[in-house]
Amino acid sequence: MNRFFSVIKKVWKLIVLFLLIAITFSYAMFQGGFVSWFLFYSFLPFALYALTLAFYPMRNFEAKRSFLKSEYNAGETLKVTITMTRKSAFPLFFLVLEDCIGDPLFFSQQGNQSKVFLIPGIRKEITWEYQVDKLPRGEHFFRNIRMKTGDLLGLIEKERQLQAEDKILVYPSYEEIIYKTMENQYDQGMTASKERVQRDTTMAIGIREYQPGDRFSWINWKATAKRNDIMTKEFEQRQSHDVYMLMDCMPDNHFEVIVSFSASIIKAILLKGAHIGFLSSASERVAFPVRGGESQQQQLFYHLAKVRDNSPVPFDRVLEMEHTFLLQSNNMMLITAQLTRSLIEKAGRFTSKNGTVTIFLLKNEKEFLSQNELSLKAAANARGLRIVMVHDGQFSSVFSEVVR
Repeated sequence: MNRFFSVIKKVWKLIVLFLLIAITFSYAMFQGGFVSWFLFYSFLPFALYALTLAFYPMRNFEAKRSFLKSEYNAGETLKVTITMTRKSAFPLFFLVLEDCIGDPLFFSQQGNQSKVFLIPGIRKEITWEYQVDKLPRGEHFFRNIRMKTGDLLGLIEKERQLQAEDKILVYPSYEEIIYKTMENQYDQGMTASKERVQRDTTMAIGIREYQPGDRFSWINWKATAKRNDIMTKEFEQRQSHDVYMLMDCMPDNHFEVIVSFSASIIKAILLKGAHIGFLSSASERVAFPVRGGESQQQQLFYHLAKVRDNSPVPFDRVLEMEHTFLLQSNNMMLITAQLTRSLIEKAGRFTSKNGTVTIFLLKNEKEFLSQNELSLKAAANARGLRIVMVHDGQFSSVFSEVVR
């Protein structure tokens, strides 16, 4: 229907243009004199240009969008270069270009920089650049480039959308954290170790499939030959250094801080040499097995770039549903911004199984615990849970808080 009305509008404007030419010519013929003919000849160039523009094929235009790179970190600046080319040098008095970007990018701009007014003249190649400051986290798609032109009198307008699909991936921002592994000391509770994780290669307890980062000396040649796949030894000490992380994906205004902190701590743990597993329950449940190495970090960061705060169930309910699965982990980290009594009760079940549970409570820069949260923190400590409050922008001091 819209296309039908668009065609009717174009035909009507052509009819009006011909009527104006006929009226000015008739006026000059019947009136005579210098003034009437001057008006006709003054209007004629504009009318002829509008008539030519009406039949000028906009399909001659091609558009190409380019970026400096396709992957960014949140907060960086995106510079977009758009190059328009056309086959003919037909003069255009103006050209309005608009890059059709998604809402997250559109609202993050200071003003609509993705729209511009140009005077191309007879140029066959037109280059336009704009930038988006402080990129938001996520996968952002670029669809079409809308272009619009017309004559000086506004009699004829032409518009077309050029397909130029692209996308960029913006990973969450992170801070450098020095991760200190938490070791169980049965007489003294928890202590922090600053040393890089070293596995005791004399205490093999099983075998597993080869993972990037495993040493050559860990390969179990008998199992490899038997299964026709590379198998490595599983060592005893690994059990005390593995970490399983759960991230709260309930709708919350702290969610971006939660994602940023999760990315920071993941990077720190893997850099330490420990292994990490991860679970998030947004609109879909996504679980990553306990692994280490660069490939694990890449997979987790890719997930964190796309995850949304649209969990259909509360965080404590996720713990309850995943209880059997999570019992396999000795070290558990819960990342959330909401401390509730139900969450403490569900998390307390894991401490009774000789596991260690740390709840990182995320807050904004100048936000503090409420009286209710202080009482809940005391109740959590009584159950053997460790509550660590983390402020946005102060991630680097988080493990000094854990040691206290």
